[in-house]
Amino acid sequence: MSSQASPPPGAASVPEVMQFPMDFPIKIMGKRVDSFADAIVAVVRSHAPEFDPATLEMRASRNGNYLSVTATIRAESRPQLDALYQELSSHPLVTLVL
Repeated sequence: MSSQASPPPGAASVPEVMQFPMDFPIKIMGKRVDSFADAIVAVVRSHAPEFDPATLEMRASRNGNYLSVTATIRAESRPQLDALYQELSSHPLVTLVL
């Protein structure tokens, strides 16, 4: 018996849906505080140095308590996206990453 886990049935035949490189929008939501957008830009640029902060889209919630920002990056690989999502998700100002 092998100690390595087997991939789920059919996993080897599932094609990669994402074709890299590609433009990839990431929506990040959190409490509306002055430093939120700057903090998001810093994290995004650490994974995608070419990201232009001027392209960041921002929208406040109806009551103004939360801020949604969308950063569209030029994604080079799935591991790059995974690392970016992980760091954004663990950031103390971030509530949700989509």
